[in-house]
Amino acid sequence: MHIAAIYAFRPPAPSNSAVATGLARVLSHYPEWAGWLGHDENNNPAILLNDKGVKLTEASVDSTFDEAVPLDLSPVHLSLQPSKHGIEELLQVQLTRFACGALVVGYTMHHRVADGHAASQFLVAWGRACRGLEVHRHSSLDRCSLFSPRNPPHVDFEHRGVEFASEEFARCLDYSFKGKIITYKAHFTKEFLKKLKSQATSGAPPRRSYTTVESLVAHLWRAVTIARGLDKNDTTNVRISVNGRTRLRRNVPDDYFGNLILWAYPRTTVKELVSRPLHYVAELIHRAVADVDERYFKSFVDFASSGAVEAEGLVPAPEPKGRDMCRNLDVDSWIRFPLYELDFGGGSPFYFMPSYVPVEGLVNFLPSLVGDGRIEVHVSLFDHNVAAFQQLCYSLDADTRNYVHTHGYGVMSPGYNHNWDQVDKVKEMARL
Repeated sequence: MHIAAIYAFRPPAPSNSAVATGLARVLSHYPEWAGWLGHDENNNPAILLNDKGVKLTEASVDSTFDEAVPLDLSPVHLSLQPSKHGIEELLQVQLTRFACGALVVGYTMHHRVADGHAASQFLVAWGRACRGLEVHRHSSLDRCSLFSPRNPPHVDFEHRGVEFASEEFARCLDYSFKGKIITYKAHFTKEFLKKLKSQATSGAPPRRSYTTVESLVAHLWRAVTIARGLDKNDTTNVRISVNGRTRLRRNVPDDYFGNLILWAYPRTTVKELVSRPLHYVAELIHRAVADVDERYFKSFVDFASSGAVEAEGLVPAPEPKGRDMCRNLDVDSWIRFPLYELDFGGGSPFYFMPSYVPVEGLVNFLPSLVGDGRIEVHVSLFDHNVAAFQQLCYSLDADTRNYVHTHGYGVMSPGYNHNWDQVDKVKEMARL
């Protein structure tokens, strides 16, 4: 799986040759990107450091950036990044020049090489290399020495159906429901987020304070679920990435370069999700993330190294292959990544956009470009659910009761007393 994004820089931007020279320099510190995926002498998955190189494409556009590039995420953005299909390169870069002098740098990176934390680290280093500054890398290239299984192994958690699945299941995992998918961009101010966090923490267990991200995920999970008009008996979950650097207490430096992500899956029924107070949802998320701790990461390493994966014909659990997450959400938070520290020599970017991925249920958190504490959220939904979500996501009214009572989109009524007989009517309204 490749992740992709684009950066835009105002003129005067450095020349393409300067950007390419900096890339060549930084690859000497991060040779993984110039390699290929393969297997080592023991047939273990590995990155072959064979210096095959990365793919660099140059392009130009006759119009200005403002004329050609929409502000909101759309298929147009795919033309500003390399194609992610049928490639062997682990890193691809596309440099696109506009008539106004703006430079767009689009890239694709294989997620097995680096997670978002590590990818951001590499991008900042690339910028430093372009500016002639020293590039620092302290983490070892030997990943196996950092993640050796215990002897004897202790598989304390179930990893089948979570990080691993049967090949048959992986082939069948293809949700493909009809409908146009819209990526709605929501902006949450620092003041709104402060009030939301306070609302989520009100009624929480003693000495518990939920983070801004936990509070916002809880709020959006509920808003999307109501906008979808799901049945009260449906089970819904959120996939949330968990950074192992903060979980493994020994031997893993913060600048470790690789993919050290596992996932938490808080889940509940639709009825519980929309009828209980916000702190109930935040607590579900908090506990699920907390459970992906050092014991869980070590259990995963032991299971992956135990031989069970090969013996049972398991494969890594796949990303969604179809067009929607069904009843679920997939949340990625990039708000702690140094997204806007990338500087090739002409200053920080004035525009950043993740890749257009038309999968309903994907949610991406981005920090404000101006650094004022706002959070920008991209939510991909079927177009017939966007209007309801747009109203719900900005409502701080307790549990959206007034909105639902007035508009009738959701499955809630005032006073937490649900009229479940109207669920089918709600679904029909959401389809209009």
